[in-house]
Amino acid sequence: MENNLTVVTEFFLLGFQVSPGLSYVLFCSLLIVFGVTICGNLLIITLVSSSKILHTPMYFFISQLSISDILVTTDIVPNLLHILLNNGTTVTFVSCLTQYYFCSAAEATECFLLTVMSYDRYVAICNPLRYTLIMNKVYCVKLAATCWSLSYFAAIISIYNPSMLKFCGPNIIDHIFCDLMPLLDIACSDIFIVQLQNYLLSIPVLITPTIIILVCYGNIIVPILKIPSNMSRQKAFSTCSSHLIVVSIFYGTMFSVYVVPSKGQSSTITKILSLLYTVFNPLVNPIIYSLRNKDISKTVK
Repeated sequence: MENNLTVVTEFFLLGFQVSPGLSYVLFCSLLIVFGVTICGNLLIITLVSSSKILHTPMYFFISQLSISDILVTTDIVPNLLHILLNNGTTVTFVSCLTQYYFCSAAEATECFLLTVMSYDRYVAICNPLRYTLIMNKVYCVKLAATCWSLSYFAAIISIYNPSMLKFCGPNIIDHIFCDLMPLLDIACSDIFIVQLQNYLLSIPVLITPTIIILVCYGNIIVPILKIPSNMSRQKAFSTCSSHLIVVSIFYGTMFSVYVVPSKGQSSTITKILSLLYTVFNPLVNPIIYSLRNKDISKTVK
């Protein structure tokens, strides 16, 4: 029977199955969002690299975050626009794995960078006198390089077992891009090892960074609350408020997609949640950092 099975090597990505009119509205909206996202993140990168005022560890990590956001959105949105125009598209298994690899690598990079940024805020608030000594330029570059290296190494591990999967039944992926869970849904070989690997990888990539961020902000809040002056307290909170907002949005959408059980959840809800962390987050990150940051606003002017 195994010899008679037809091995599937191409898949059909459904995307959003909507009416032609709504499809064009979604296409135009996503195209505008894509353009604004690229321009906004490129603006952040340009400002940080060209302005001496922004040559600090915090802004260096913000620029790294912008690079990660550009990689995520360019990996997902162009193909999604093509899907909307053609009411679906055909992709090869190799292309599917490639898209999943770059998306997971960029998202893992964002997880690590947000963790490093929380540590930077912890040092700045809890150890201000030694901040410039600890967070020196060489150390910041090493931290950023570690984030990028670990994420792309983890992504290589994450695609190894899925690349061995066999597909012999339906070849329709009911999703907006090639994510792991929709691929596992249509696989006809044993997926236990892939699922186990996915859970194990979530510990260093998602769970551990979350714990570190919580510990850092737990240690930040205690000394801030001890500050007697309300104005000084507000100033201390304002230095990490933008990062807290970005962390909340990013981890909120990530946990809702990959950690919260999806049984009984419609495919449309899953697609919308996936759209949030792959398209919405890269759009709002530069907006949050620019609108709530006096140095960036001043440099823009």
